[in-house]
Amino acid sequence: MAKVYATGRRKSAIAKVWLENGNGQLTINGQTLDAWLGGHEAIKKRVMQPLEVAKQETSVNVVVKTLGGGYSAQADAVKHGISRALVAYDEQFRAILKPYGLLTRDARSVERKKYGKKKARKSTQFSKR
Repeated sequence: MAKVYATGRRKSAIAKVWLENGNGQLTINGQTLDAWLGGHEAIKKRVMQPLEVAKQETSVNVVVKTLGGGYSAQADAVKHGISRALVAYDEQFRAILKPYGLLTRDARSVERKKYGKKKARKSTQFSKR
């Protein structure tokens, strides 16, 4: 099958994911997963979760380009993008990935700052006099 493209998002991070038949290589921003995330083992597991659930760790090559956000949000965006790419690659993966919540975009993001406040909700200290 030809290359499949999907986009993953989390907070302000975006991951552009290309998936094709291969031998299990995962390249993120031109680096391997270990070089990109260093010693963050829990985050590496989150990134690999869709491939492990679908049992495709050694049968597809994944190329990812990430933009915006921090490395944790980028990792979640990569996870979302890989999940969506697997469904575009083969529709049968939807039934496997859906129960794990891998196809749902995490909509939580930073609340905007309001005027008269120091942050979104933090006020100045109350003083009676």
